[in-house]
Amino acid sequence: MTTTQKETEAAPVALLVIDMQEDFVLPTGPLFVAGAPATLPALARLLALGRTRGWAVFHVVREHAPDGSDAEITRRGLFTGGGGFCLPGSDGARIVEPLRPLPGEERVVKKRFSAFFGTDLHARLTALGTGTVVIGGTQYPNCIRATATDALARDYRVIVVTDCCSAASQAVAEANVADLRAMGLTCVPLADLPAALEADPQD
Repeated sequence: MTTTQKETEAAPVALLVIDMQEDFVLPTGPLFVAGAPATLPALARLLALGRTRGWAVFHVVREHAPDGSDAEITRRGLFTGGGGFCLPGSDGARIVEPLRPLPGEERVVKKRFSAFFGTDLHARLTALGTGTVVIGGTQYPNCIRATATDALARDYRVIVVTDCCSAASQAVAEANVADLRAMGLTCVPLADLPAALEADPQD
């Protein structure tokens, strides 16, 4: 039996690509994550894999009001004087190439670190019968970590694809991967993802 057949017969897989927007990924962005650009090739391969295997693909993005009233309290100061980030319709809110959504792919707009907080993501995953959530994007200590732990709290099997996620530095990335693994989450590079999907999640 092939891996694809196993995935079809098991609970479906969903891929969450988180915050790969110009304000976070491009050096000119106000919240540029230094490690994000280097993950683009691997993330593009992960996205292609998910599409090929028929996974539900969710592009998780930030969008905020011009006054920042719906952003974290610690970030509202970034919106003073006409600044801000991920304003709807702006270049900064746009998903970077080569990760732009295809027609029919899901979009989740969030206001906080976790893709589950204040969104209908859990309901949408439940409606699909999702059993496994695969995560890539930026950045580790904020949105990757919060989304991964919230997915685990909702009893999803969670796989964080390590070379498809980023942080401000490699040291920060490694520290967060160590913490996620200590919580029992699966963290593997893209090359090891097929084997991780085949493994018993309770092993």
